[in-house]
Amino acid sequence: MIATMSSWERRLLDLAYEPLRQHKNVDISVPADEDTLTRAYDYSTELTHQHSKTFFLASALLPPNKRSAVRALYAFCRVSDDLVDEQDAGDDRLTQLEAWRQRALAPRPPANDPVALAWADTRARYRIPIQYAAQLIDGVARDIQATRYATFADLAEYAYGVASTVGLMAMHIVGFYGPEAIPYAVKLGIALQLTNILRDVGEDWRNGRLYLPLDELAAFGLREEDVAAGRVDKRWIAFIRFQIERARRLYTEALPGLAWLHPDGRFAIAAAAELYRAILRKIETHGYNVFTRRAHVGRWGKLLRLPGIWWRARWARR
Repeated sequence: MIATMSSWERRLLDLAYEPLRQHKNVDISVPADEDTLTRAYDYSTELTHQHSKTFFLASALLPPNKRSAVRALYAFCRVSDDLVDEQDAGDDRLTQLEAWRQRALAPRPPANDPVALAWADTRARYRIPIQYAAQLIDGVARDIQATRYATFADLAEYAYGVASTVGLMAMHIVGFYGPEAIPYAVKLGIALQLTNILRDVGEDWRNGRLYLPLDELAAFGLREEDVAAGRVDKRWIAFIRFQIERARRLYTEALPGLAWLHPDGRFAIAAAAELYRAILRKIETHGYNVFTRRAHVGRWGKLLRLPGIWWRARWARR
């Protein structure tokens, strides 16, 4: 267990443990033959490859069955997120998201929905608590109504919903040795989402969203007008350095949790974490300009990091 704990962490751990306490095995019936189900998984794989090169690469490091399952998980998350981001849908987004909730969490999904089919089969095979999936949908639904977060505690709860829940579901696919793994998965999700937020400040602003804690912006003498203008001055650099240091600390505190995972999944989870952490360094090399430059790690940069990641993951110890 991670020793130090803030109030926001206690709140998130309550959310993370509750689905385990409530979980009951549900009789899931997938209305598909083997060929149809294979095509459903293939569709999820293509969706993963199209939208997230890092996740696709990391998932390739898993054994075949687990690889297909985490890509079905990604596809479920992708569809959920895309429904919220569909600006043309307007007020219908909540209605569409609720309809998707019914399809995606049903014990018998529609036979003509490949993502729902692959995801239902994955939930059944790996006994993933349905409450985590419900928490994720609740999390992405926040993007329809909330575009600002007053404090980091508020932002962390949002990040739990859209990112930590993914890790908690992936943990069931990879395999884990006990509930001691949960605090690490929660922190890793917060670190990953905070990295996303820092990378995408400019893009999110153009979409009408600001995911930076407003009280912390003010503490560094910054206002929304500074974000709108894309000002990279001493105040902004100090603010982003503070956020990067927080994200790095969360990664450092989360990665020992690898030891609580099944050995054949540690490399994949470590790769996803460390390749995302490398984005923080890219933000620094771009001079903290996240308004007009999008930090990313190229394919060769990812491949060159993999041997070191493999070595560290291999020797993970509880």
